[in-house]
Amino acid sequence: MPAKRPQPPRKKNDSLIGVESELWSMADALRGSMDAAEYKHVVLGLIFLKYISDAFEERHAAVLAEWGAEAAEDPDEYTAESIFWVPREARWANLKAQARQPTAGQLVDDAMAAIERDNPALKNVLPKDYARPAMDKQRLGQLIDMVGNIAVGDEAARANDVLGRVYEYFLGQFAGAEGKKGGEFYTPRCVVRLLVEMLEPYSGRVYDPCCGSSGMFVQSVEFIAAHGTGNGNGGKARGDISIYGQESNYTTWRLARMNLAIRGIEGQIAHGDTFHDDRHPDLRADFILANPPFNVKDWGGERLADDMRWRYGAPPPKNANFAWVQHIVHHLAPRGTAGFVLANGSMSSSQSGEGEIRKNLIEADLVDCMVALPGQIFYSTQIPACLWFLARNRSAGGFRDRQGETLFIDARELGSMVDRTHRELTAEDIARIADTYHRWRGVDGDYEDEPGFCRSVPIEELRRHDHVLTPGRYVGAPPPEDDGEPFAEKMQRLVAELHDQQAEGARLDAAISTSLKSLGFGIMHE
Repeated sequence: MPAKRPQPPRKKNDSLIGVESELWSMADALRGSMDAAEYKHVVLGLIFLKYISDAFEERHAAVLAEWGAEAAEDPDEYTAESIFWVPREARWANLKAQARQPTAGQLVDDAMAAIERDNPALKNVLPKDYARPAMDKQRLGQLIDMVGNIAVGDEAARANDVLGRVYEYFLGQFAGAEGKKGGEFYTPRCVVRLLVEMLEPYSGRVYDPCCGSSGMFVQSVEFIAAHGTGNGNGGKARGDISIYGQESNYTTWRLARMNLAIRGIEGQIAHGDTFHDDRHPDLRADFILANPPFNVKDWGGERLADDMRWRYGAPPPKNANFAWVQHIVHHLAPRGTAGFVLANGSMSSSQSGEGEIRKNLIEADLVDCMVALPGQIFYSTQIPACLWFLARNRSAGGFRDRQGETLFIDARELGSMVDRTHRELTAEDIARIADTYHRWRGVDGDYEDEPGFCRSVPIEELRRHDHVLTPGRYVGAPPPEDDGEPFAEKMQRLVAELHDQQAEGARLDAAISTSLKSLGFGIMHE
């Protein structure tokens, strides 16, 4: 289907309230004993089906009124408007009428199969296991009724991106419910937004080698929509991007395809192992955004010892971190830039040759920027994380010549807690980090180091620190806040407070000694 322009992202923070949270509460109440990882596909599949049904029914009514019944059953009348064709047996009214029947599960499976049959873009994407015996048919009927009560695909809902909001909110909630496994398909929205705002993928080829549920792509397209009028970017945004991705987990790959389809975004999203079956071998991307799984041990590195991607050193067979880094470098265009998430250990580890690979990357002048993230950002792990930014040619593309320098940003103190266990970067935090990077790269020269937050470091200093890339090592400490009290007056006050505290301490010691002595436990003094 042709790509459609999405609406600009909303201004409020990533934690959403309203229809999204209400739907989640109802859906979660219907989960019963079903595992979140399994239930995720049940709910999201039905929401997707309702979306395409809403859009279809609205168009169907318009065609029927203007052209008659025969035209209303012509698939071309829908695909020409970027609307999926829904055959009779898959229409929501049919499902809702039989939602409380024992055969409801089979009806949903048949509807999904029929939609895939008539819409090649959705082939092998939709879930089709609603009829399995383990599925509670009563709960399924309740869920169909619940989803049927919201409009997610008509024109008004599409204008407000209701489905996109609900879908993304549910992805985040399922990630939290699944814990560690949730990170396989979901990168927190604030992290994706930060990567996108820093890289600014206005046009060109955008690639994610481990794309999960396609959040990087969705945010890239939303970024272009938000900046489409040229506000703040000199009119550079044109929106002509091509999307390439790969995902090894089959069910996550299906989520990725659905996540793009609900927004009308085209993309070449392949299923397969990125290391052992690279489905885009000749791609050289202008932008690469990724959140690879941290510290993967069983990636089969021993079978790829001589791979041509390991230009900067063979990655250890029991840790895939620097395999991901070098795969990303391999796929960068001559002027391409990349931003990706890695565990903090990648910045300083020297075991199994990782230190040598990092050194070679630095000496090749590829490391553009390093960002230390706050803790508790990710659903999938409590391992501290950082962002790497690499650039092939750091003196091209209208940017200032930054060859031989690396920008370090320490953002560990930023963000705010949104619940007991999770932190988010606010819109202000994202803007502060991204603006710092853009000023550093820009040609207007208004960047300045900020002690405790950011510093531009020459490669000679990195060499003196054994090519360690931890921002805290380089940015220093923030200056103490000036409270306006003159130094002499402050010292006089502090000394007086110290004398008072010493006197109070002596008084308490005497009182304790007297009490112990009255109990027959006198304290011996030297």
